Amino acid sequence: MTHPSTHRPAASRAAPRAPRRSRIPARVALRAATLAAALRDKLRDDAGYTTETVIVTSLLAAAALAVIAIIVAKVTGAANAINM
Repeated sequence: MTHPSTHRPAASRAAPRAPRRSRIPARVALRAATLAAALRDKLRDDAGYTTETVIVTSLLAAAALAVIAIIVAKVTGAANAINM
């Protein structure tokens, strides 16, 4: 005989439910999953952007060095032109 506190009535034992059918049609769900995967791939695939950024940055750095060299040459020329 079971203890009264551990006894469960038969009504409380629920039968396993059948899985719910999705309200979204299968084609729509497939399309959404395909678009989500393409978006994830696009966000991860930035190798071309990185290469472009490195090239542009190096060109800007070279231009900055050229400008600095021109300024230094002009300042040095002006300083050498001063008579004391």
